[in-house]
Amino acid sequence: MRVVLADLKSDRGFVGKDTVVGGFGSRLDPFSRVTRLIAHFKRQFHDTPSVQLATSAAILARAGHDVRWTRGSLVEGDVALVLSSLVDYRNETAWADRMRERGVTIGFIGIAASKLPRLFEGHCDFIVNGEPETGVMQLARGAVPRGMTPSDPVADLDSLPFPRWDLVSGNQAHLGFKWSARPVGGGYPLLASRGCPEFCTYCPHRIVASYRTRSVGSIVDELERLCDRHPRPYVIFRDPLFSEQRDRCLHLCDAIRSRGLTLTFEAETRLDRLDTILLDRLHAAGLRAISFGVESADPATLRKSGRRPIAPAHQREIIVHCHRKGIVTAAFYVFGFLQDDWSSIAATIEYATELGSTFAQFKMLTPYPGTPMFRQLEPLLVETDWEKFDGYTPTFRHPNLSAGELRYLLGAAYTRFYVRPSYFATFLNIQNSVVRNLVRRMDRRIDDRHKRAQAPRFDYREVSHP
Repeated sequence: MRVVLADLKSDRGFVGKDTVVGGFGSRLDPFSRVTRLIAHFKRQFHDTPSVQLATSAAILARAGHDVRWTRGSLVEGDVALVLSSLVDYRNETAWADRMRERGVTIGFIGIAASKLPRLFEGHCDFIVNGEPETGVMQLARGAVPRGMTPSDPVADLDSLPFPRWDLVSGNQAHLGFKWSARPVGGGYPLLASRGCPEFCTYCPHRIVASYRTRSVGSIVDELERLCDRHPRPYVIFRDPLFSEQRDRCLHLCDAIRSRGLTLTFEAETRLDRLDTILLDRLHAAGLRAISFGVESADPATLRKSGRRPIAPAHQREIIVHCHRKGIVTAAFYVFGFLQDDWSSIAATIEYATELGSTFAQFKMLTPYPGTPMFRQLEPLLVETDWEKFDGYTPTFRHPNLSAGELRYLLGAAYTRFYVRPSYFATFLNIQNSVVRNLVRRMDRRIDDRHKRAQAPRFDYREVSHP
């Protein structure tokens, strides 16, 4: 059987899906000069291949099927599996319609099709409902699914074959050119665990299946295979909470070094799941970048959303230590919690600039179907276009801020964070005290201008960002 795997490329802004926002996806449609630049670099360095499709390719190839891959062209096949998202579902369903006209049986996989099947049902023959591997195994045995097909989570993650990156082509990670830590093409995603053990009410990572981990032996076997096939691979651990189990992380570091693997990697985690000793061990094993959620500067706001606050002193300690080790840091922030007002978001922007991470990502609170936050905010929803649930668009009626105010503050955050001399000093990891003092003085002048521009005295419907 010829099976086409479709990870369709969007023609609007920068779209990330697969494991992004649990699989619902994100779209940065630039709305300012700063975000245009960020979107450009994301296209070059964050357009990573799909680990879900690469694992599906391995399952199908193991069963002897002819696996084909596309990012948008129409490919001859008997069955096509399309990676679904919220933010680009119209493009995905339009492609599916064209393929069905050619006689190809179409199936959708991913959390978007699982949680909002009505967006996809008229454009396909089946939907794999849940984590896709069990449903793909059914297809690999020759049983083409029909309709809404349950796909139970795989309990033993070690039983899954390693992703077949040779069958999911188009990955440019092997080119080696790097900007900051990541190479062109973004690297090779790796899932060392599934789900998340935390209870943030707005996060989709825990709504499909429970938290499970792979054994260290299985993870290192996959890393060794990557190293055998690709010199000095850059690996992106896509676990929402990579360092949840400290001893397991230390065991992984020891195993990487004992096998003599030469690789670099990045991971996403919580800062309270890191300490300086663990960071040193991870760095020695190849860690070069970490990403983490800060979300809001207000601990009470975080608690009301099910997120445990992290002491600012610990956050600063970890970031300073990362900079000393040459580890890139990326902090995530969310605007629009129900408790937010102009002052609280301004305080979060201020905190982001003071914290001094290498990068910062600011997003709008978005209620995703299946999350507790969605059930809470559903009566307040004003946006009916599911593609606008992109992480950057206001989708519900906020009690304290208009949609225009929220959009303005989001643009102001990117300008405040990236348009300042100390940002470039941090990015270049300049430690010289004379230079740091100079840029701090320059910062104060520029920051005063930003604060005046950020004062709440505009008609926000008419504001455009620099």
